[in-house]
Amino acid sequence: MATGLNLNSFTENTSRLGARISESIIEHTRDLAITRSPGSYFDAPEEKVRGVRKQLDANGDREKLDALKTLIALISKGRNVSEFFPSVVKNVASQNLEIRKLVYIFLLRYAEAEPDLALLSINTFQRDLADPNPLIRAMALRVLSGINVPMVGNLVVLAVKKCAADPSPYVRKAAALALIKCYNMDTTHLSSLIPILATLLKDKSPLSIGAAAVAFQAICPARLDLLHAHFRRLCRMLLDADAWGQVSVLGLLARYARCMLTKPSATFAVEEETEREEVDPDLQLLLTSAEPLLMSRNPAVVLAVARAFFYLSPSSQLAKTVNPLLRLLPTSREVERVVLACFVVISRDAPQLLVPHYSRFFIRTTDIREVKRDKLRVLLKLLTPENHQVLLREFVVYAEDPDGQIVSEAIQAIGRCARIIPESLTQCLSAFMDFIKHGSDSAVSSSVLVLRTLVQTRLQTEPGASLTTTSAHSPLRIIADLAGRIDEIRHPSARACVIWLVGQYAALGAEDSNKPNLGDGGVSCVAWWAPDVLRRVAKTYSTEAPIVKLQLLTLAAKLQVLSSSNHHALALLTRYVFLLARYDASYDVRDRVRILSGLFIGVTPQSQHPNGDRHSDGDFSDEADVLDRGGVILRLEQVKLVLFEGKVGIRGKKEIFSGKLNRLGHGNEFEPPSSEWLEEGTESSLRDTEDEYPTLRVTAQAAQRNLSAVAGGIENLGPSHVISSSTPVALTSSGRASPGTQGKPKNKGPWMDLDKFYEDSESEDDEEDEEEDDDDDDDDGDDGDEDQSKEDETRTKSDLTANYSQVVTDETEDEDDGESSEDAYDYSHDSHSA
Repeated sequence: MATGLNLNSFTENTSRLGARISESIIEHTRDLAITRSPGSYFDAPEEKVRGVRKQLDANGDREKLDALKTLIALISKGRNVSEFFPSVVKNVASQNLEIRKLVYIFLLRYAEAEPDLALLSINTFQRDLADPNPLIRAMALRVLSGINVPMVGNLVVLAVKKCAADPSPYVRKAAALALIKCYNMDTTHLSSLIPILATLLKDKSPLSIGAAAVAFQAICPARLDLLHAHFRRLCRMLLDADAWGQVSVLGLLARYARCMLTKPSATFAVEEETEREEVDPDLQLLLTSAEPLLMSRNPAVVLAVARAFFYLSPSSQLAKTVNPLLRLLPTSREVERVVLACFVVISRDAPQLLVPHYSRFFIRTTDIREVKRDKLRVLLKLLTPENHQVLLREFVVYAEDPDGQIVSEAIQAIGRCARIIPESLTQCLSAFMDFIKHGSDSAVSSSVLVLRTLVQTRLQTEPGASLTTTSAHSPLRIIADLAGRIDEIRHPSARACVIWLVGQYAALGAEDSNKPNLGDGGVSCVAWWAPDVLRRVAKTYSTEAPIVKLQLLTLAAKLQVLSSSNHHALALLTRYVFLLARYDASYDVRDRVRILSGLFIGVTPQSQHPNGDRHSDGDFSDEADVLDRGGVILRLEQVKLVLFEGKVGIRGKKEIFSGKLNRLGHGNEFEPPSSEWLEEGTESSLRDTEDEYPTLRVTAQAAQRNLSAVAGGIENLGPSHVISSSTPVALTSSGRASPGTQGKPKNKGPWMDLDKFYEDSESEDDEEDEEEDDDDDDDDGDDGDEDQSKEDETRTKSDLTANYSQVVTDETEDEDDGESSEDAYDYSHDSHSA
């Protein structure tokens, strides 16, 4: 029977336990269904989004939290969920911390777009400014400053002022960033914001100092006088600040140094036969404090330090930035793009720093176009007689790139190499001729353009080179080869260049034009090719570009002027080209032929119209009729001067490597912090502060040693005369500088006179002694003896301190080197312990 009862109770307990387990499993399953994984919020279906409003109005925190997470996920995906703003703002006063954080994140996104609805909760935001949680205080300030309504500007300024004195650096950082929003909301609050900014600049927390620097740059970038007292402290805080704070503070300090400090200078020491660099101590402090940041893992910090060194440091310290910048090149494509833009600037002003590392700038096939262009710029600046062979081979390889723009710039680099390094001229000309024979259209056109400039340069600098035709790379031979390949050159600019070269230098063989062109393929005068070029291009006149037509007209005019006799075929060909151009669709072509026809009036009228009759085009060939037209009639020599010397100098396309470089589309990140250095920097004393120097402490043992050294032979001093207090004496600075401090500022003042200090202390002792004498008038004669001994001790101490003060004053004068100052130090000291 007992066994049956036990079994029944066991069965009953088992059934109850199973029911509880089932309920627990069901409850946990429901929790799991609601508390989804973070990734599931990004894939919320539309049915779930439509139910968010209902969840926000629910009573349970679990539904609200789920709805807010869904909205934040949609915001991160770029979807506009401002329609839920009224439902979200209702939960701003929720007791759940997680819900309040998400509500504030939502409000930060849409408070500026919905200022009217955000104003409904402004009381809640102000109340949250006193919340115990610093995160809530900071987010409340961020939302409050994000309400872009000028009507609440005064409230926002008061809130920012309150948070600027918050004990949490995170809240002070939010206050600094809120200053920018206040200023953008209403610029009239500037007078109220500057004192708040001055308070934030005094902050000693590395977390908030970066935001204060950003606020300074946005609100009052010209008020650099506010930084005088904080410059040295900011320099020492660089290492402790976060990465983006370091970037902001470095930019601010670099601009201050450029505007307020003296420019480094180098002087030649005749005795040592070396150059000595004179650097301002404050500028050297900035450079020394920033140098360890070159090892930072953040590329922005390294770039900021490199920028500061490049524009602030003397030339001897620039090499420190090269290796850290080179380390950033393989980091990522984005970083490489920015770093190369900086290297372009460095190579332009200090190429000697990068010459040993030229191989780091070789182009890879996987580089994007902008990176290839920047590398070409850098390599061209690093070109020297020692490495020109290697770089020239690289340029030839780059000329085979699939990108036509890179091909054009690589060929221009080869031309630049031929001008900079005369020894490489032959090799460069051979490369150009190979490109013309076997290269692509872009390579051919670019080679012709560069050859035109090289031929001009050589003919102007070497007058005898025009008569040398035995060499395959003589200027005349190059022009002849280009003229023979006029049909193979299809680019309009390249064809125009060839036609211009043929016409411009046709006069070189005009004296020998009656001689036939003999030889094994050699050409002794370019003039033999000129009429043939005119004939071949005139056949395709209708399909030519306007730039080719213009040069064709000029070529015809030049050949007509250079012709020693009125060649009938040449005159007919010239007239044919002029007639085609007179009715051309281009205004420029019609204007050009009208100008050239006016130049030829009175020069060769019979050559234009052999019969001398009036033609359908309205021209007259009779010389008398020509004179009746009036105007200025030029002679043959004057027409030659206009055609051949009308434009003085070498005409060439502006090279991609000269001029102001627009390296980044949104602005240049490596521009100088300020335009120019000041002739003389500001006074160094403006940057002296009390917090700059550590508090000096004199221990009892040190004081005892000094007193013993001064006292010398003084004896009979009992233990009561020795400083026995173990409490250190603090020497608190009330001025600017003190002897022996680090840095040794220029203006150092003497120590306070110790005689005066101890006289004040002894007067207090005398007053106390007089009070004790009044109270003890009825004492016996032993008290009188004690008073007499005290007076003796006091007199001994007075002599001792006078000697000691004289020694200290002498030492101070030696350290100050005769300089005087208004600085003074107060020595707080217990007179009884002395």
